[in-house]
Amino acid sequence: MARSVNKVILLGNLGKDPEIRSFENGSTKASFTLATTDSYKDKNSGEMINQTEWHNIVAWRGLADIAAKYLHKGDKIYIEGKLKSRSWTDQEGSTKYITEIEADNIIMMSRNEATQMSSETAANYNTSPIATAPPVLNEINESDDLPF
Repeated sequence: MARSVNKVILLGNLGKDPEIRSFENGSTKASFTLATTDSYKDKNSGEMINQTEWHNIVAWRGLADIAAKYLHKGDKIYIEGKLKSRSWTDQEGSTKYITEIEADNIIMMSRNEATQMSSETAANYNTSPIATAPPVLNEINESDDLPF
């Protein structure tokens, strides 16, 4: 039996505060953009070039509620999710397409005290928590000897 994998992992900064939509069935959807930046050295000039890619992120239900409360423009976050594409017809009859990352897990990397949340609060939503990453992930001590 053939299996497949649809897994996306991103680490970047929020481009805007989450936009929240509530639906008649009680579901909540949070939408926001995430910027990831790659850097490389131009071969001709030797200048460092930054190349930013923007990703459309969607979170549903409890994770959307938590994102609405704790995520803000500029926050550094780690996201795990899956790639989803969809299409729709606009008012002029044109077909529009979008590719989004549907978040399964969000971890806050920013060390802002106001954005931290307890695991008890996350448990109330019955979903993956947004949490503050351990200091090891936030700071690299260049004096440490690495085995590689």
